[in-house]
Amino acid sequence: MEGMESKAISRFIRKITIENLWIYVLTLLRDGPLYGYEIRDKIFERFRFKPGKITCYVVLYKLEREGLISSREVSEKSKGAPRRYYDITEKGLKELEIAKRLLQDLVNTIH
Repeated sequence: MEGMESKAISRFIRKITIENLWIYVLTLLRDGPLYGYEIRDKIFERFRFKPGKITCYVVLYKLEREGLISSREVSEKSKGAPRRYYDITEKGLKELEIAKRLLQDLVNTIH
Protein backbone atom coordinates (compact mmCIF):
# COMPACT_ATOMS: atom_id res chain seq x y z
CA MET A 1 0.00 0.00 0.00
CA GLU A 2 3.06 2.25 0.38
CA GLY A 3 3.10 4.94 -2.28
CA MET A 4 -0.68 4.64 -2.67
CA GLU A 5 -1.61 7.09 0.08
CA SER A 6 -3.92 10.03 -0.54
CA LYS A 7 -2.72 13.61 -0.85
CA ALA A 8 -3.92 14.27 2.68
CA ILE A 9 -1.90 11.35 4.06
CA SER A 10 1.16 12.39 2.00
CA ARG A 11 0.95 15.91 3.48
CA PHE A 12 0.54 14.47 6.96
CA ILE A 13 3.59 12.22 6.56
CA ARG A 14 5.67 15.19 5.39
CA LYS A 15 4.50 17.29 8.34
CA ILE A 16 5.38 14.65 10.93
CA THR A 17 8.72 13.73 9.35
CA ILE A 18 10.64 16.34 7.33
CA GLU A 19 8.93 19.41 8.77
CA ASN A 20 9.61 18.18 12.31
CA LEU A 21 13.04 16.74 11.66
CA TRP A 22 14.41 18.38 14.79
CA ILE A 23 12.52 15.90 16.99
CA TYR A 24 14.16 12.94 15.25
CA VAL A 25 17.62 14.55 15.42
CA LEU A 26 17.31 15.27 19.15
CA THR A 27 16.02 11.74 19.77
CA LEU A 28 19.11 10.26 18.12
CA LEU A 29 21.52 12.64 19.85
CA ARG A 30 20.00 11.71 23.21
CA ASP A 31 21.72 8.33 22.72
CA GLY A 32 25.13 9.91 22.06
CA PRO A 33 27.09 12.22 19.74
CA LEU A 34 26.84 11.75 15.97
CA TYR A 35 28.18 13.50 12.87
CA GLY A 36 25.96 14.87 10.08
CA TYR A 37 25.93 12.05 7.55
CA GLU A 38 25.59 9.55 10.36
CA ILE A 39 22.48 11.34 11.64
CA ARG A 40 20.86 11.13 8.22
CA ASP A 41 21.62 7.41 7.91
CA LYS A 42 20.38 6.67 11.43
CA ILE A 43 17.13 8.53 10.77
CA PHE A 44 16.53 6.15 7.89
CA GLU A 45 17.52 3.07 9.93
CA ARG A 46 15.38 3.94 12.92
CA PHE A 47 12.48 6.02 11.56
CA ARG A 48 12.29 4.75 7.95
CA PHE A 49 12.56 8.04 6.05
CA LYS A 50 15.57 9.80 4.59
CA PRO A 51 15.79 13.58 4.78
CA GLY A 52 17.78 15.47 2.18
CA LYS A 53 21.43 16.16 2.98
CA ILE A 54 20.99 19.91 2.94
CA THR A 55 17.75 19.72 4.93
CA CYS A 56 19.49 17.77 7.67
CA TYR A 57 22.33 20.29 7.94
CA VAL A 58 19.92 23.25 7.95
CA VAL A 59 18.14 21.67 10.92
CA LEU A 60 21.46 21.02 12.69
CA TYR A 61 22.53 24.65 12.25
CA LYS A 62 19.18 25.91 13.56
CA LEU A 63 19.28 23.59 16.56
CA GLU A 64 22.79 24.75 17.40
CA ARG A 65 21.82 28.44 17.09
CA GLU A 66 18.90 27.81 19.44
CA GLY A 67 21.18 26.11 21.97
CA LEU A 68 19.48 22.72 21.67
CA ILE A 69 22.66 21.02 20.44
CA SER A 70 26.36 21.78 20.47
CA SER A 71 29.07 20.70 18.05
CA ARG A 72 32.77 19.98 18.07
CA GLU A 73 35.32 18.98 15.46
CA VAL A 74 37.12 15.70 15.96
CA SER A 75 40.18 14.74 13.94
CA GLU A 76 40.42 11.07 13.18
CA LYS A 77 43.99 10.05 12.45
CA SER A 78 43.16 7.48 9.77
CA LYS A 79 40.72 9.76 7.93
CA GLY A 80 41.09 13.05 6.06
CA ALA A 81 39.27 16.15 7.23
CA PRO A 82 37.97 16.38 10.81
CA ARG A 83 34.33 15.50 11.44
CA ARG A 84 31.86 17.73 13.24
CA TYR A 85 30.07 15.81 15.97
CA TYR A 86 26.80 17.01 17.46
CA ASP A 87 25.65 16.55 21.06
CA ILE A 88 22.29 17.32 22.66
CA THR A 89 22.35 19.99 25.38
CA GLU A 90 20.30 20.14 28.60
CA LYS A 91 18.05 22.66 26.88
CA GLY A 92 17.63 20.22 23.97
CA LEU A 93 16.69 17.40 26.34
CA LYS A 94 14.03 19.62 27.94
CA GLU A 95 12.60 20.66 24.57
CA LEU A 96 12.49 17.02 23.42
CA GLU A 97 10.58 16.03 26.55
CA ILE A 98 8.06 18.83 25.97
CA ALA A 99 7.60 17.74 22.33
CA LYS A 100 7.11 14.11 23.41
CA ARG A 101 4.44 15.13 25.92
CA LEU A 102 2.65 17.24 23.31
CA LEU A 103 2.67 14.38 20.81
CA GLN A 104 1.47 11.89 23.42
CA ASP A 105 -1.33 14.25 24.47
CA LEU A 106 -2.35 14.60 20.81
CA VAL A 107 -2.40 10.83 20.27
CA ASN A 108 -4.42 10.36 23.47
CA THR A 109 -6.89 13.05 22.40
CA ILE A 110 -7.34 11.55 18.93
CA HIS A 111 -7.65 8.03 20.31
